[in-house]
Amino acid sequence: QLQLVESGGGSVQAGGSLRLSCVVSGYNVGTLSMAWFRQASGKEREGVACIDVSATQTDLADSVKGRFTISRDRGKSTLYLQMNSLKPEDTGMYHCAAMTPWRSGCNYRNSADYVNWGQGTQVTVSS
Repeated sequence: QLQLVESGGGSVQAGGSLRLSCVVSGYNVGTLSMAWFRQASGKEREGVACIDVSATQTDLADSVKGRFTISRDRGKSTLYLQMNSLKPEDTGMYHCAAMTPWRSGCNYRNSADYVNWGQGTQVTVSS
């Protein structure tokens, strides 16, 4: 059974950095198209970044381009989100999500494409 477990969240000041991890079990991260989503209190969930199953395609939301990087380590079966130059508006619960195994795609704009979700890790950025 596919399971996703996030970690790495915390509280930082604006301008700081965090690296989120999403450990994948049941399948290797290399068999999955995955994405990161976030949801701030009282706001709708929004997609942040995605990576295709082949890892040849990645995409980032305009709000995080130049600051965030999505990557994965097949040996550790882990998905990462490196977040630099953090802003207060980056505050929220961050979730990793995966498509059905072996499905190709990178579409952070459509959360319905992602059928497996982790519990999330909280990121708080203070000004």
